Amino acid sequence: MSDARLSVFKTYKLYVGGKFPRSESGRVYEVTDAKGKWLANAPLSSRKDARDAVVAARKAFGGWSGATAYNRGQILYRIAEMLEGRRDQYVAEVADAEGLSKPKAAAQVDAAIDRWVWYAGWTDKIAQVVGGGNPVAGPFFNLSTPEPTGVVAVLAPQKSSFLGLVSVIAPVIATGNTAVVIASEKSPLPALSLGEVLATSDLPGGVVNILSGRTAEIAAPLAAHQDVNAIDLTGADETLAKELEIAAADNLKRVLRPHPVDGTDWSATPGTDRMTAFLETKTVWHPTGALGASGSSY
Repeated sequence: MSDARLSVFKTYKLYVGGKFPRSESGRVYEVTDAKGKWLANAPLSSRKDARDAVVAARKAFGGWSGATAYNRGQILYRIAEMLEGRRDQYVAEVADAEGLSKPKAAAQVDAAIDRWVWYAGWTDKIAQVVGGGNPVAGPFFNLSTPEPTGVVAVLAPQKSSFLGLVSVIAPVIATGNTAVVIASEKSPLPALSLGEVLATSDLPGGVVNILSGRTAEIAAPLAAHQDVNAIDLTGADETLAKELEIAAADNLKRVLRPHPVDGTDWSATPGTDRMTAFLETKTVWHPTGALGASGSSY
């Protein structure tokens, strides 16, 4: 009798509404490493999966956007903590997905963990940077404050399976939006594993929803969906980006256009652009009132 132990292969699932469903279609597709070796079967998401993810994201939006910026920062930092504890797993997955050596994959994972911490620090500061009091003539206060756009469909980068992925998700949720994310079509496994971290990091279910499959097939219904408020086209090629932008115009979605030829340097300091891309500015006028004898306004 052989003592050889059979490996326990991981079953990758979608992450929707804080749960881990298989695609409602029952379909899967093979994911291979950079040399063509089989790694796993990933769910092949359907249009129904995309619609379910939008419903989950919309349901979560009120609570997440209404949370304090400080609390959102705590949760983003908690995600970094959880990733740090599972670092070796992600190093192996990124190495396989992108054909990198272990040291180079480790550098990508470390940068992704640090990226969560970076955005965690911005959650309670971005409002002061892009909002504030406006100088106006007359007895008025004029205050501008940023508010999250709503449900954002995010096409993750095709080449950067983890650092690029984190770099497009974190700014969306840091500012109070919720996200429906389409993972890299060729290398979805790090994204699907990220769902396991998000589920155990105090992030409310539905704030981030992760789908895998054919990017064009899933993105088309999201771009046209009337309850999606914005779309990040980072992971779309030029032809697909044009098609999705036309579909998005039907209900005036905010659109973040992809960098030409997927040329973004994800290791660079990201700046605030990806946060402000999905913020709306609300301006309020208020009379200053008259000063009473005590010097207070009323």
